[in-house]
Amino acid sequence: MRFQTFTFLFLTPLLALSGCANKKNKQYAGVDGDYVSGTPLGERTEGANFMGANVQRGQYASVQFGYDSSTVAPDQESKVVAVADALKGSGKTVIVAGFTDERGTQEYNRSLGEKRALAVREALIAKGMKANNVQTVSFGSEMPVDPASNDAAWAKNRRAEFGVVK
Repeated sequence: MRFQTFTFLFLTPLLALSGCANKKNKQYAGVDGDYVSGTPLGERTEGANFMGANVQRGQYASVQFGYDSSTVAPDQESKVVAVADALKGSGKTVIVAGFTDERGTQEYNRSLGEKRALAVREALIAKGMKANNVQTVSFGSEMPVDPASNDAAWAKNRRAEFGVVK
């Protein structure tokens, strides 16, 4: 019994510390930025909150998505270009918020909303914005544009919105 207790008490911290070992290329989630599909997420702008008073929302058209999709469709790319062209030389930070319709679990929708925000982020970077000036957040199915439960409402709610930090 003592041997099992000793083994447990010795191995548990050892295993926990091994999980904190250096990652490949010294990439640390949350310390030096999160690495998602190769482009590091920049440091969060202090006091920047998508719903905060210091963030201007509604200035740019939302990017709409297909059902269960996180791909920016060709007919939505002009919206991304408009944001990138307006902001890429300004040094301003934009927050991309991903949303979903009400179908699916809360966890799934939060994940899908993040994938949508990240897809728009990557598109903005491809159009010339600096990676450290583009942040993301997911609200999943929270804050629907249209609270109805039908195809038209669900299509409106599958979106990514832009907020510009003042």
